[in-house]
Amino acid sequence: MKTIGLLGGMSWESTATYYRVINETVSARLGGLHSAKLLLHSVDFAPLEALMSAGDWDAAADLLGRAGAGLRLAGADFLVICTNTMHRVAPQVEQASGLPVLHIADAAAAALREQGVDTAALLGTRFTMEQDFYRLRLEQRGIRALVPPADQRQRLDRIIFDELCRGVVREESRRALHDMTEELVSAGAGGALLGCTELGMLMGRDGATVPVFDTALLHARAAARAALEN
Repeated sequence: MKTIGLLGGMSWESTATYYRVINETVSARLGGLHSAKLLLHSVDFAPLEALMSAGDWDAAADLLGRAGAGLRLAGADFLVICTNTMHRVAPQVEQASGLPVLHIADAAAAALREQGVDTAALLGTRFTMEQDFYRLRLEQRGIRALVPPADQRQRLDRIIFDELCRGVVREESRRALHDMTEELVSAGAGGALLGCTELGMLMGRDGATVPVFDTALLHARAAARAALEN
């Protein structure tokens, strides 16, 4: 079994999901008392979020790259960045750490294609929805991404950072996410892609008119499968 290097803490709310789901997946595959071999570097999210907001992606990449290099020295075989947005710097993290990054958008695209969805409602931080690092990765794998209008993107970004990353779940925000999704479904989306690892706290499969794809779950399961490959 390979050793997974987790870059987490962005936020710790969803990193806890990664730890649980990776171990559940390994246990289900191997049985008995088996669990995953993994290492976790959990960053302090506040200074990293400040770098993101300031647009200083080079400094953010340096921070995660050094963390990834530490995981390599500790014995990790590959890296899992436990957040969608920070895949903005995945190439730099690979270069600095000397380890491959298991990309979250690849796991999402594979799940969408498996269920025959070629147009998805992409819901996440404004960085993920507005910048091309994520949407182009999906498009290269045959998935067209639809995003909400600017005012809704701003509202969703605030829900993520001001509420979900702090462990706050509000019914008003749940309804807002549902309404955003349904508008994109009306525009042609055949699935809802939760392109923020905290959004599963707000939206499950129940009540959705299209399949829901939770990237935290998909990425964690993909990491477990990669660790179990010969």
